[in-house]
Amino acid sequence: MTYYLRKFKITSILLVIFLFSASLDAKVTIDKNKLIGNIIKNALESYHYVGLKIDDSVSQKAFLEYIKKIDYAKQFLLKSDVAKLEKFKLDLDDEMVSGDVKLVEETMKIMKNRVKKIDGYRKDFFKKGFDFNKKEYLELDPEKRDFVKTESEQKEAWRMTTKQAVLSRYLDLLEEQKNPDADKDKSSSKKKKNLPKGSKKLTDAEIIKMANEQIDKKYKHYFSRLLKEESDDYLEKFYNSIAQIYDPHTTYLPPKKKEDFDIDISGSLEGIGAVLQEDGPYIKVVSIVPGGAAWRQKELEVEDVILSVAQEKDKEPVSLVDMRVDDAVRYIRGPKGTIVSLGVKKVDGARKVIKITRDVVQIGASFAKSSILQHKNLDVKVGYIYVPKFYRDFEDNARNCSDDVRKEIIALRKKGIDAIILDLRNNGGGALEDARIMSGLFFDQGPVVQIRNHKGGVEVLKDTDPTIEYDGPLIVMTNRFSASASEIVAAALQDYDRAIVVGGEFTHGKGTVQAVVNLNQAPLLSMFGPTMGALKVTIQKFYRVNGSSTQYKGVTPDIIIPDALGYAKNREQDLDYSLKWDQVEPQPFHTWKKYSLDKSLLKARSAQRVAKNERLRKISESVEYLVKRRDETKVPLSLAEVKAREVENDKMLKKLKLDEVNKDIVVSNFEESLQVVKDMSGGDKEQWKKDFDQRKEEWVEGLQKDPGLEEALFIASDMVGVINGKKLSMINNGQNERAH
Repeated sequence: MTYYLRKFKITSILLVIFLFSASLDAKVTIDKNKLIGNIIKNALESYHYVGLKIDDSVSQKAFLEYIKKIDYAKQFLLKSDVAKLEKFKLDLDDEMVSGDVKLVEETMKIMKNRVKKIDGYRKDFFKKGFDFNKKEYLELDPEKRDFVKTESEQKEAWRMTTKQAVLSRYLDLLEEQKNPDADKDKSSSKKKKNLPKGSKKLTDAEIIKMANEQIDKKYKHYFSRLLKEESDDYLEKFYNSIAQIYDPHTTYLPPKKKEDFDIDISGSLEGIGAVLQEDGPYIKVVSIVPGGAAWRQKELEVEDVILSVAQEKDKEPVSLVDMRVDDAVRYIRGPKGTIVSLGVKKVDGARKVIKITRDVVQIGASFAKSSILQHKNLDVKVGYIYVPKFYRDFEDNARNCSDDVRKEIIALRKKGIDAIILDLRNNGGGALEDARIMSGLFFDQGPVVQIRNHKGGVEVLKDTDPTIEYDGPLIVMTNRFSASASEIVAAALQDYDRAIVVGGEFTHGKGTVQAVVNLNQAPLLSMFGPTMGALKVTIQKFYRVNGSSTQYKGVTPDIIIPDALGYAKNREQDLDYSLKWDQVEPQPFHTWKKYSLDKSLLKARSAQRVAKNERLRKISESVEYLVKRRDETKVPLSLAEVKAREVENDKMLKKLKLDEVNKDIVVSNFEESLQVVKDMSGGDKEQWKKDFDQRKEEWVEGLQKDPGLEEALFIASDMVGVINGKKLSMINNGQNERAH
């Protein structure tokens, strides 16, 4: 989620529409594909930051991306199929304009034919069974494989693929039998149902048989879904193959994904408040959102299977059996105040119809929340604010993260905190406006971020509010998943010397701005209904107030500590077609003058503690181990070797496991952050208390298991000590030193 900036209106795109209308002699028979293709082309060429024209050169690159999107794992297409499609490699630009997308038509024919044949192989594989004693290996990395030449080679590749899937499921079932409560879901008090409830201990042969049955069922369902894909599914890949050449964040959003995007950025939706997932051909309830309509109504439960949906009592229900979950939720969501009837199968097999009045569902995990943290070896009280993303509802001017963070700061100040930790780890970004406002909560007026458009013009976004909500010691925590708006805030507070940035070696490096162009804005487009979707297009680039771009390189923390996600290879610079780093002129700004900190001493003291911290050492070793495993892409397919490797893996994971709760960290003052759920509880005090206790337990436990957060507390203590006049020196007795 690395996006958004401002509302965007179609202007010059209207000219394209009028040209279409004239060429068709005012007949309302405009081809939808032609219209979408031309609007996307015009928007990309007119508004994208790189100013690239869609021609044969773009088409050739886009063709390679298209093949990846169709068959990334190189499992379905033969070399001859790819060669057959290559005749279109210079035509994507022309087909985009004409709407006559022959590449898509040809791809669909080939793919459906291949899927049917591979499904036939599946039946043969599971009828004959697998030889788990045979010593053979499967290469999992598509980059190290090529498309196979013959159908017999393809059949052999799928035999090994399904065999590996069976062995993987076997290991899951084996682990479940050893630890029957390992997958217990706190919110449901029920376990995943891979093994029959209360079953006796199974033999290896019985577990293998069960794994075979489950994987056979899984692939049967998977192939059935692939055969049901329509031209719109392939067209999405077609358009996005072209958009991808511009940069990784420029994307065509078909109507369903546009709806999901709006929900994600606003943090709320209108529906019943249940999280669903596919379970074979069925749609199953996996959790109930606290405070939502289903939570208040109490009839729908976790593990229920939703078989059908009816919108009104006089309409026939729609079956959800064998439907994709992203399609099913479209029937279940709906405007606040409307009633939806769900045909449900309960865990005991009973069937009933449950009527639920839809309401606004606030997705609590999306919102900022805070607590007060204290450490038994420190004499400081630290306010902790977690911001999962930069959310803002642009349509209704409802809840936004900068207002929420302001409220959390005010509440924490009343509790007499000595410092604040602003946690932006795993925050992929969001609304640019909130990055600007949130930065300004911690310093006086001044520039926050520079934005350059494709014509070279630079706009400076400033904090114009002289109010400083908090002027004490401040730490900003980041990791490699902190992106976009998170990097703007971290960079601004770092440049102003207002905060100490603490985290892994670098942030994500996503320093581009996207606008969302609604493809249904113009008058003539309304004839198609709300079916055109949108285009998320990169129109600008971020620069720090010091002139350096956050793009590609990201933000380097002042104090680097081990990052548990350091093994992941998914930074901006790891993505194809990502824009490169550059600079603009710096802006005049005044650094923080209230107090100054010796960052080199803070860094050195932290390094001493990190070296002695067993939890952080485990993180470093775990990252090294996972990087090694990530690069070992050839896996064994004999049961003996798989077991041996799993034993080795389990041994290492147990050695490096970080599940111990650090009781030295005391967490308090969580109640106010859950007020929104309480307000939506409908007066059910018992249910509210139960939900609150569960959420509080999970929150506190998560913080107490976070070794990086513990080190941030020690850094905060050092900062408080310096500001209060204490002279810091290098540490002699590790973490037993008291702050003051």
